[in-house]
Amino acid sequence: MSSHTFHKYQGAGNDFIIIDNRNLKFTENNPQKIAQLCDRRFGIGADGFMLLQNSEEADFEMVYYNADGNLGSMCGNGGRCIVAFAKNQGIISNSTRFLAVDGIHEASIDQAGTWVSLKMNDVNNIDSDGNDYILNTGSPHYVKIVSDLETMDVATEGASIRNQDTYRQEGINVNFTSPEDNGYFVRTFERGVEDETLACGTGVTAVALAMAKHNQQQGEIETPIRALGGNLLIRFHASDNHYSNIFLEGPAKFVFRGTIDLS
Repeated sequence: MSSHTFHKYQGAGNDFIIIDNRNLKFTENNPQKIAQLCDRRFGIGADGFMLLQNSEEADFEMVYYNADGNLGSMCGNGGRCIVAFAKNQGIISNSTRFLAVDGIHEASIDQAGTWVSLKMNDVNNIDSDGNDYILNTGSPHYVKIVSDLETMDVATEGASIRNQDTYRQEGINVNFTSPEDNGYFVRTFERGVEDETLACGTGVTAVALAMAKHNQQQGEIETPIRALGGNLLIRFHASDNHYSNIFLEGPAKFVFRGTIDLS
């Protein structure tokens, strides 16, 4: 029998299964098994699955799998949650550098261990088509401004864009957004989950940058975002079509732990 202790974390409703794999005990490369663990009826239930592993160039490495069991691109809320997990395990204190699929990320966490600020990679270009924007914030994103977001069928509308010929093979995350108060309301259809999630960290980051381009904003910008699962904050610097010092900030909370049998 092969058993592993797992921890469940969530960031603004974006939830993840995390295993401390510094001893490399978890060796299964089985997309079907990981998909089963992420299944909300037949498994633990999660938007993604992560391994925390040793790294020679950083405090730890984050290995991320989508809910379909396949290795994924950068996950912003997953990154924030694994930082909270690392602090909870005594691996880090209040700041860290960790390795993800898109390189080194810096992050800080408050003393309570529940609010994480994650630095994202620079974005050097945003393509636009009218009110629609395409960019990569560690994962590819499509951003569309809409007026009926509260009642929109995001699962259906998002799937129709994600499965267009242009995006079908590689996939793309689809974000629908509407302005509200001094920020934006965002709902996201995620590839790999193939459904709407309660929040998407790289997605809300993509929306904040795209809206800065849409509104021709320059300089230091702070954008509050409301997702279905909670509130997030994106801070960054915009200069022409270059975006730097990008920080994704929000809650990252422990939910429960347990043991899984992978025999």
